[in-house]
Amino acid sequence: MRAVITGVAGFVGSNLAEELLSQGHEVVGIDSITDYYSPELKRANLARLSRPGFTFLESDLNDLNLIEVLDDSVDVVYHQAGQPGVRKSWGSDFDEYVHANISATQKLLEAAVHCRGLSRLVYASSSSVYGNAETYPTSEQDRPQPMSPYGVTKLAAEHLCSLYAENFGLPTTSLRYFTVYGPGQRPDMAFTRFTTAAVRGEPITVFGSGEQLRDFTFIDDVVRANIAAGAADVKPGTVLNVAGGSNVSVNEALSIIEELHGSSLEVRREGTVRGDVFRTGGSTDAIRANLGWEPQVGIAEGLRRHYEWACATNAGN
Repeated sequence: MRAVITGVAGFVGSNLAEELLSQGHEVVGIDSITDYYSPELKRANLARLSRPGFTFLESDLNDLNLIEVLDDSVDVVYHQAGQPGVRKSWGSDFDEYVHANISATQKLLEAAVHCRGLSRLVYASSSSVYGNAETYPTSEQDRPQPMSPYGVTKLAAEHLCSLYAENFGLPTTSLRYFTVYGPGQRPDMAFTRFTTAAVRGEPITVFGSGEQLRDFTFIDDVVRANIAAGAADVKPGTVLNVAGGSNVSVNEALSIIEELHGSSLEVRREGTVRGDVFRTGGSTDAIRANLGWEPQVGIAEGLRRHYEWACATNAGN
């Protein structure tokens, strides 16, 4: 199989690429290496992928000739690229989100229409599209109502995938990720901030009361969901939750980290973040039925692996 992965230097993209390469597939990776977080970390992710079968293109999707990239030899496209972050998506920074999340997706879809060998385009959507959902566990049939500009752009790009499926028969599948964590997670994400601070003996900053509930999904499970979606013959335009089933509060997660650390954590609390929802929790009935997927790594085991990675990463600091 020949796969194209956008956002290949990121957390999910690099782990997905590594797994596909280990299975003997050919991967063309695309990434613009933005400075939203350390480009050095992204370069390190790319270094892990340097082997026969991997080709890297450093470019913004909006600037690349995607019709040339998506030639008829491409079997699957995994669209992981996008501008992340709820807090940063307000105000003048919104233009970046429109450019990276909506415009880039539309250009990729336009090019994909011309790729005659394409069997599936898998889009990395987000549970942020639900906002404060009407029911829990939230199903794909529940009304999306984003609470942040970031969520709005992810939903808009998801709608584009559905539109191209309906109008052109493009075989898209959108996966709504619920808080992905694990070794290599972005440095601005909660579990990396928490475990890194714990290992370094520094204060941990928590936004809000910590009673907000999250459905945390381990990275290995997200990679498996992508590979299953890329191989499955499902209806074009299908939308599926990828949820870990954890349903724990931030404070409960901190208690697990504290137990792993073996001593008390210093926690400092700040105000809530605009656009941050109180609860997420996704139903996995549809993805189980369509892809045969279900999460395998629970929150306690996942946090143990995340904490051990933080220990190894910060050794000597």
